[in-house]
Amino acid sequence: MMQLKGKRIGFGLTGSHCTYDAVVPEIEKLVNEGADVIPVVSFTVQNTNTRFGEGQEWIQKIEEITGNKAIDSIVKAEPLGPKIPLDCMVVAPLTGNSMSKLANALTDSPVLMAAKATLRNHHPVVLGISTNDALGLNGINLMRLMSTKNIYFIPFGQDAPEKKPNSMVARMNMLVPTVVEAINNKQIQPVIVEKYLDDLN
Repeated sequence: MMQLKGKRIGFGLTGSHCTYDAVVPEIEKLVNEGADVIPVVSFTVQNTNTRFGEGQEWIQKIEEITGNKAIDSIVKAEPLGPKIPLDCMVVAPLTGNSMSKLANALTDSPVLMAAKATLRNHHPVVLGISTNDALGLNGINLMRLMSTKNIYFIPFGQDAPEKKPNSMVARMNMLVPTVVEAINNKQIQPVIVEKYLDDLN
């Protein structure tokens, strides 16, 4: 049974390039669950090439999986508010930089505009964090978002507590069940998990 049949899901990517390998299969799962997935990419994703791949290659791959052109400007993202609303907006990975901006109502990228447009409609926004300072300076922004209505989190935890004690990353393989719960106005639990144990197994 397709759990998301007929649902329009926005999928925003920000610049945590090392996380794309974990996220792309989850986009495919959303499509397999019957969702119409609309990709949205930040300017960093569009313009940055790293050892994890070129930005345009990732965008092309996501467009092929979803069958939809990526929204790549703030102007194109704005109609996701009143004109063509989403049932849910996912942002994964969500960097610390974008997290701090979202928590403080800044919309200087297509992804942030899509998230804000969705919140405007009182529809769920699902966040999959990937940030080196979740337990540092960005902690205040993380807690602000956790206490904001209509924002839900993919379960997350410390990914490398010995080397990077302030870093936290979402368990991206929980993305689909988190979206299903969020559409029903529920936060999947537990939301804080022992992420680093996943990598040890």
